[in-house]
Amino acid sequence: MNKETEVKLIEAAITARNNAYAPYSGFSVGAALLTAKGNIYCGCNIENVAYSSSLCAERAAMAAAISNGEKEFILLAIVGGDGDDYCYPCGVCRQWLAEFCNKDFPVIIAQNTENYQRMKLSELLPNAFAPQILQKNRK
Repeated sequence: MNKETEVKLIEAAITARNNAYAPYSGFSVGAALLTAKGNIYCGCNIENVAYSSSLCAERAAMAAAISNGEKEFILLAIVGGDGDDYCYPCGVCRQWLAEFCNKDFPVIIAQNTENYQRMKLSELLPNAFAPQILQKNRK
């Protein structure tokens, strides 16, 4: 992936973060997901007073893509908080990524368009429980 595409995705995640509904934590997160068809789907965290029913930005972006018939993802960018720290996806979001992406799927964790790191899903979720495990054992 080229730097221009990565920056574009980070900018989209920053814009999505501005739409976050985070009255309980005060911690806003934005995510932008690039699909194989070249579309970008964004998501923001949406909190609920019953915390377990809250929705993370990453899953919101993935749900938007899947709801539009896209299940092949190329790159994900995540921006959270005030931009001073890196915001890594939670365990549930990592598991969602493992459902649809291979272990080499790239994830950008960004403070801003200048300060970001790129990681593989396998670095974020080593030894993932993935669909291939079930498929292998069903034979």
